[in-house]
Amino acid sequence: MARLAALKAALLILPLGALPAHAGPPPEPSGYRLDDYRAPTPATLAGATVLDTARAEALWKQRGAIFVDVLPHPPKPAELPAGTLWRDPPHETIAGAVWLPEVGRGALAAATEDYFKRSLAELTHGRREQALVFFCKKDCWMSWNAAKRALGYGYSQVYWYGDGVDGWKGAGLALETIKPRP
Repeated sequence: MARLAALKAALLILPLGALPAHAGPPPEPSGYRLDDYRAPTPATLAGATVLDTARAEALWKQRGAIFVDVLPHPPKPAELPAGTLWRDPPHETIAGAVWLPEVGRGALAAATEDYFKRSLAELTHGRREQALVFFCKKDCWMSWNAAKRALGYGYSQVYWYGDGVDGWKGAGLALETIKPRP
C-alpha cells in the first residue's frame, strides 16, 4: 500500500475529483483583442449572432449573407535577397467569400479602417441591415474583432463564425482560392 502511494506521488496521479476543471472559453472582453490573436475565443459576441458550421452553411446556401474573411495577408519576408521573385501564397477560403485582410486587428491604422468601412459600404450597397458573416480560422480573434467593429459601424445583422475556414473545410464544404479585395 505504501508503495502504491509513493508511485502515485511520483507520477503526480490525482484522484478524479482533484483534476482541475476545464476553464471553457474565455469571457467576452469589453474592447478588442489587441494581440495573441490565435487563442481560444469567447462563445459569445454581444449584438452578433454566433454561428456553428451547420448554421453558416444554411446562410451560405440561401445566399442570405455576405461572407467576409478577415485573415491577414502574409507579408513578403524581409530577409529575402534583393531581386528575389515573391509570389503571394494562395489563400483558400469559403467559396464566394470576400477577403478583407488586416481588418480584424485590435487597433487599425486609419487607412485600414477606411478600407474596412468603404469595403463594407460597397459590398452592402450602403444597407446596414445586410447580413454579414465574419470569419477567419478557428481560435482566431480577428474575426471576433471585425464582427464587433462592424456592429460599432451600425451594421445590424452581424454574424460571427468562429470555426471559420477550419470548420468549413473540416465539414467538406466548398472552398476556393481568392485574392484580397482592393
